[in-house]
Amino acid sequence: MDKSLPPNVHVSTHPCLQAKLSQLRASSTNARETKALVHEIALILGVEALAAGLTTSKGPDNTTPLGFSYSTTTVAPTTVSLVPILRSGLGMLDALQTLLPNPVPVHHLGLFREPTTLEPVEYYNNLPYTRPTAGSPSNAPNSVASELAILLDPVIATGGTCAAAIQTLKEWGVKRVLVIAVLGAAPGLERAAGEWPEGTEIWVSGVDESVTDKGMIKPGLGDVGDRLFLTIGK
Repeated sequence: MDKSLPPNVHVSTHPCLQAKLSQLRASSTNARETKALVHEIALILGVEALAAGLTTSKGPDNTTPLGFSYSTTTVAPTTVSLVPILRSGLGMLDALQTLLPNPVPVHHLGLFREPTTLEPVEYYNNLPYTRPTAGSPSNAPNSVASELAILLDPVIATGGTCAAAIQTLKEWGVKRVLVIAVLGAAPGLERAAGEWPEGTEIWVSGVDESVTDKGMIKPGLGDVGDRLFLTIGK
């Protein structure tokens, strides 16, 4: 890992992942290839992130087809949510759903960067909340919040969008946030990692050093959402 990055930022060195990231950067990579590469990168990175972010526990006994009894294995924490940031995070969703051993809730966050200030603006949030009962304290924990939220944000450029999403999830009531990103800029990763350092771990497949004055990573890989959904030049 780059020693200049915060300790809760983890950069993969997997050779196949690095080669796929290089392919994804190319302007000649079409939308179908972009979708496949984002999925494959999320799959490799997800394996590494979940190996560090989850633990196993003993489940109930079961029986094999030959009639032998065995102890099953489950993962902890028991409550996990996937939270893709719209739109581009949707490209990583299927990979993480494939990796997790059981279906988990998917909650969407919609955020965009205001073009002038580059600060995040939330336009959609479907995180579930419980209605407080009469007489309950104002700071009572949200009983429907997951213990772990896996935040899918393919590109962390300025870090503002990721940091805002982490803060939203913290306020929702999660105990930990696991961020999985295809690419990050060093300043943006520092900003996101510092939003809630004791509760957040960030996993990324590559790091570039800077962003342009328009908030794009340099050299980067362009706007992943536009490349996935063929809305370049909108």
